[in-house]
Amino acid sequence: MSSQASIWLNKSRRPRLEEGHPWIYANEIAKTEGEPTPGQLVEVKDHRGQLLGTGYWNPASQITVRLVAYGSLERMDEAFFRNRFERALAHRRRFVGGDESCRLVYGEADFLPGLVVDRFGGVLVVQVLSLGMETAKEAWLPALIDVFKPQGVYERSDVGVRTLEGLEERKGVLYGDCPRHVEIEENGLRVQVDIEEGQKTGYFFDQRENRASVKPLMLGWGARSGIKLTETESEDGVKSLQPVNEKGNIVTFPYWDGATVLECFAHTGSFTLHACAYGAKKVTCLDISEHALQTARHNVEINGFSDRVEFAAADAFEYLRQQVAGRDERQARANAKAAGVKVDTSKPLVSEGRTWDVIILDPPAFAKTKRAVEAACRGYKDINLHAMKLLNEGGYLVTASCSYHVRPDLFMETIQEAAKDAGKIIRRVEWRGAGKDHPQLAGVEEGNYLKFGIFEVRSRKEL
Repeated sequence: MSSQASIWLNKSRRPRLEEGHPWIYANEIAKTEGEPTPGQLVEVKDHRGQLLGTGYWNPASQITVRLVAYGSLERMDEAFFRNRFERALAHRRRFVGGDESCRLVYGEADFLPGLVVDRFGGVLVVQVLSLGMETAKEAWLPALIDVFKPQGVYERSDVGVRTLEGLEERKGVLYGDCPRHVEIEENGLRVQVDIEEGQKTGYFFDQRENRASVKPLMLGWGARSGIKLTETESEDGVKSLQPVNEKGNIVTFPYWDGATVLECFAHTGSFTLHACAYGAKKVTCLDISEHALQTARHNVEINGFSDRVEFAAADAFEYLRQQVAGRDERQARANAKAAGVKVDTSKPLVSEGRTWDVIILDPPAFAKTKRAVEAACRGYKDINLHAMKLLNEGGYLVTASCSYHVRPDLFMETIQEAAKDAGKIIRRVEWRGAGKDHPQLAGVEEGNYLKFGIFEVRSRKEL
């Protein structure tokens, strides 16, 4: 008979555990047997006493038990963690690449609830989000070093969710050499990551595949400017196809066929880098944070894209509104002029009123709780509506939400409402989630947090 403490679950509970969800809430527990110790393992039994698994216990948390095994487990020792890390590595080798920078351990989805590990070159950055993983650090840290063989391990447990577990926020070096700035490669691009002060662990790997998916949007825009490939003949009689403008002059700018792009909430400028790599003509890289833009500028420079990128430090909501106001004012002047109405051109225009071929919206989470969902949807509708108004006819909206509480169908409805109010018809090109280094357990909806879509946008009146 096991000497471990145990918990018995309510008979009337929803069978989430059997459906694959590893969390047990306090209101699902009918009774405890023995004296469970916070952070230590307990057996989990149903109302009949049948063993369902083993998890670690934290009575101070709303999530009282997090399951780590669907059977008996005496302890989470170094051997246990080594086995789990090896399985996580095998998944990344199969789907991401052997030594690629990526998310190596994704908490519950890698059967290690409360532990996140990202690899940036030779440095591992870890987040410890639960009491059970905090208690087991002396076991998982040596196993982590043994399996992944990093030059250093840095902790970024400076997140508010730790307070829900009764833990203090913390960050710092756990092992070896951890330079603040680490350069990684993503989809053939060089990216500098600030592991100490960057958001979360320093970089968002979950959008890797999504960033690559913008490639088809970046070329095919030259005809809009009256440029087409024409057969020309040089002085020595050699014929070749050359881009020629409406005046018959050869266009020498190498990115003449590229899109004009606006990336909002740019952070480290990752979408900007991909847009340039795939042939964009000009990219506006916008973020409210000067620190983020400093990193983005560096990333643009080391990839050789400085001649095609401009940076804007601004609030994305206000920036989009100002551009729409300027566009509307210009259109009103043009309409008045066409109607023969005298226009006072001495009055300066309110805003620039720029438009783009592709606009990318990748904001931080707007809803951290269920109560924030309504306000979050207003925010998503606002930015998507204004972005649609600023797209050139037939342009593309690239839009994302990482708010778990805004479910995929609700996010899609919000985009459709924005299109309706903007007078646009949208056609879906892509609808995706997080990348393969962020696997999702069936039955765990919390893992399905990222929504990413690409839409072609056209005006109703033009169809």
